[in-house]
Amino acid sequence: MTMTTTSTSAAPAGAVRRGRRPVRRIVRQAGKGAAVAVLLAFTLFPAYTMLSTALAPRATSGTDALLPTELTLRHFDNVLTRAGFLTYLGNSVVVALITVLGSSLLALFAAVAVARFRFRLRTTVLVLILVVQMVPLEALVISLFLLARDLQMLNSLLGLGVVYIALSLPFAVWMLRGFVAAVPREVEEAAYIDGASWNRMFWSVLFPLVAPGLVATGIFSFITAWNEFVLALTFMNSSDNYTVAVGLRQFFGQYTTDWGAVMAASTIITLPVMVFFLFVQRGLVSGLVAGAVKG
Repeated sequence: MTMTTTSTSAAPAGAVRRGRRPVRRIVRQAGKGAAVAVLLAFTLFPAYTMLSTALAPRATSGTDALLPTELTLRHFDNVLTRAGFLTYLGNSVVVALITVLGSSLLALFAAVAVARFRFRLRTTVLVLILVVQMVPLEALVISLFLLARDLQMLNSLLGLGVVYIALSLPFAVWMLRGFVAAVPREVEEAAYIDGASWNRMFWSVLFPLVAPGLVATGIFSFITAWNEFVLALTFMNSSDNYTVAVGLRQFFGQYTTDWGAVMAASTIITLPVMVFFLFVQRGLVSGLVAGAVKG
């Protein structure tokens, strides 16, 4: 009789414990969801403020910016038609393309050299590349300006692109070096055994395997060229060659600021970066997953 009473009392206790587990799991999931929602709201709040201010008829107070009673595209029309922002967008696109193509190609060859070939001062070259990456941009402005002036590359989109290539190369070389070093040498040797030359092996075997690294360095180079302000302002003395970062300055006056135009122009500046990232994101993810079996 005693044993029967004990088993009968233990059953409800076990059921209670099992019943508590789903409740705890639901609480944990709800807590994680709330934390993600708070983090997402905190991250997207500046973007919402920018867009709402750009669409507000009067962007003079916090209420008008955060909760506009009506929406208008007047600020976008002023920015694109009267302020000449389309010209600045075209200049930024040209400079960004020069930077992405030039830095990616040079960094790829440099990464292959330091990862595959053995030469004197190889470690020193790698350390110097890393040291250059640590130098602040403000410390290089004067020397870069004098160098560009002597080479007659001031007020030139090509000259600005070349400077951005130099700024992007240290990071690009270090990143691509890791991708190249991760490719087994046996893959290259198998291509040589099949009769492939070095050029054929490079473009048909090694290049597809390091393509994810090229995408990552391309994103970094694009953002660097698109958002840079100091060098673009220093090197350009003609408004026809201004980039979007410099063109945004015209909406800031000495005593007043056209916040509607500033936010509309900032929205226009942000869109190409988002489109570029979304365009290359699929290639980056698929390349990371399938890169080991390509070629």
